[in-house]
Amino acid sequence: MKTETLAALRDARAAGTAAVRFVRLADGAEALLVGDTVASGTLALDATLRAAAASALRSDRGTVAETPAGQVFVEPFNPPLRLVVVGAVHITQGLAPMAQMAGYQVTVVDPRQAFASAERFPGMALSTDWPDEALEALAPDARTAVVTLTHDPKLDDPALDRALRSPAFYVAALGSRKTHAARLERLGALGHDAAALARIHGPAGLPLGAATPAEIAVSVLAEMTQVLRQPQRGGS
Repeated sequence: MKTETLAALRDARAAGTAAVRFVRLADGAEALLVGDTVASGTLALDATLRAAAASALRSDRGTVAETPAGQVFVEPFNPPLRLVVVGAVHITQGLAPMAQMAGYQVTVVDPRQAFASAERFPGMALSTDWPDEALEALAPDARTAVVTLTHDPKLDDPALDRALRSPAFYVAALGSRKTHAARLERLGALGHDAAALARIHGPAGLPLGAATPAEIAVSVLAEMTQVLRQPQRGGS
């Protein structure tokens, strides 16, 4: 890796911005794409390579693209995956460790300290700030999922409000369809339009017929994975 490419990649990672490195296998010519901008290198990036970059970022896996000038290795550098769960409830006790196993950095947010305890969530990052303050500090990015599970509008709504003002790739809330309809009305009154409200997956999780807290946690993680890897399908 060339020095200027390494420096640009370090800057991108420090800024939490996705980057893609391209290396032509025949001669080592390279380029680094940070966001939509070529940050370093001399390799020309055509539509084929930009499409390969988007695919590599979605899959978190490198690939080799065929171009008229020869094969090009496409290597993604994504910010870490994060999950912010609002509500230190039984479902969270299943969801949080499963998400960690799937590669997420997990933070559980709940101002009720009796719920958000190290005994109930060993080894987990905990925040007892109010959800709007916690989300403001955590600053969800395009690699962050936000899930609210408290059933309490005083806790869920402020978190959803902040999440919808962010580029979080997955925003979801637990509750019945009736509960969700009322939630959308409240968030609409806060200024969110129909397009923003449509980002919320509610009820959270794929429709697997889940009944227990652990099964609901599985359905939520499954929907998160689908939205992350197959955004065109959109989840439930």
